[in-house]
Amino acid sequence: MKKENTSPSHLSIMVSSTVYGIEELLEQIYAMLSGFGYEVWCSHKGTVTVYPHQTALDSCLAAVERCDLFLCIITPQYGSGVLPDGLGFTHQELLKAIELGKPRWILAHHHIPFARSLFMKLGCKNAKEREEMFAKLGFDTKEEKKKLKQREQTIIDDFRVIDMYDAAIRRDLKTYQDRTGNWVQKFSSNDDAKLFASAQFGRYRDVEDFIQNHFSNPDAIRREIERRDSK
Repeated sequence: MKKENTSPSHLSIMVSSTVYGIEELLEQIYAMLSGFGYEVWCSHKGTVTVYPHQTALDSCLAAVERCDLFLCIITPQYGSGVLPDGLGFTHQELLKAIELGKPRWILAHHHIPFARSLFMKLGCKNAKEREEMFAKLGFDTKEEKKKLKQREQTIIDDFRVIDMYDAAIRRDLKTYQDRTGNWVQKFSSNDDAKLFASAQFGRYRDVEDFIQNHFSNPDAIRREIERRDSK
């Protein structure tokens, strides 16, 4: 399969996010990163290569595999592209980037860690425990789950955004030293998100040198991932 058409001198960065509600931010992030000199792959802008013989998800995951850098924006909206396995497109893109050990930067709206902290105080550490709690409260029928969904949407579209946050901070790894790539930057406004993007990607040559020095050996990265997963 042919790689996206990028100049060898330009790093490619994939911007992974839901679109609803943050269209303006995506436009600004795209313009900013393009201005810094990156080849920006963003489905909202139509710059992710679409392969006609693949599903939309497969094309997105192929972009994750081929990009040099991965920027994920986790918002209170989980997104409409949810498959039968229960995971949305952005969620699967994030998990793929983690699986591949991609150099990644994560932004999360401040509502998400706040909601997560409330669930943690209630003793709910994961999605299963949240479901168990809701069942105990009587939200176990189809009608009651629909009411709960309507209440969720007042602040957070879907509580699975908390699972995305947990994946991003590498909560699955027990050893602190192994939790590399687990920085998640909270943001509450477009300006917060743009400041983070500018600070992280504004010095193009520094980023290029970093990638060359630390991510130029895919086999070494794969072995390190396998070592961690075997623990």
